[in-house]
Amino acid sequence: MLSFVPEGQPKIARRFNAGNQFGIAQVPTGRLNGGMSYISSYFHCVFSTKERRPLISKDLQERLWPFLGGIAKQNKMKAIEIGGVEDHVHILLSLPSTIAISKAVQLIKGGSSKWIHENFPEQRVFSWQEKYGAFSVSVSQLNTIIEYIRNQPAHHRAMTFQDEFLALLKKHHIEFDERYLWD
Repeated sequence: MLSFVPEGQPKIARRFNAGNQFGIAQVPTGRLNGGMSYISSYFHCVFSTKERRPLISKDLQERLWPFLGGIAKQNKMKAIEIGGVEDHVHILLSLPSTIAISKAVQLIKGGSSKWIHENFPEQRVFSWQEKYGAFSVSVSQLNTIIEYIRNQPAHHRAMTFQDEFLALLKKHHIEFDERYLWD
């Protein structure tokens, strides 16, 4: 029997044995690609400008939203929908198995902030808030989230970003302390 744990090391979990002599599950011939993982990983990401400053004008939105999608594509993610208003952005992302949500948001926020500073000198004070929200989305809810993101301007005529973000946290049963929520 093969051992996957060096001698003298504690074993954390029992080895799975599907009945073959090596304890390794075999891929049925001709049915699956043994080197391929199949992942469905969708996230509704939300983050605002620092101190929720209204810095994302309509003109900037027209250029920034596609640029955010380009960052995603360049990093093997799919930006399914992007929208927002003057003080925050919503992105519906599909992530590959190789990218953690924290890394995805870091790449998008960092790359876009750098691009804004390089291309819009009048936006020298622009920055994103440090925190963000990322909410998992099931395939059955994708169209609902797409419509939600598309309707951001209308939605925010009646609700602030802070109220919206608190509602999302509560809807997804995420514990928080409001004293540390805003920068």
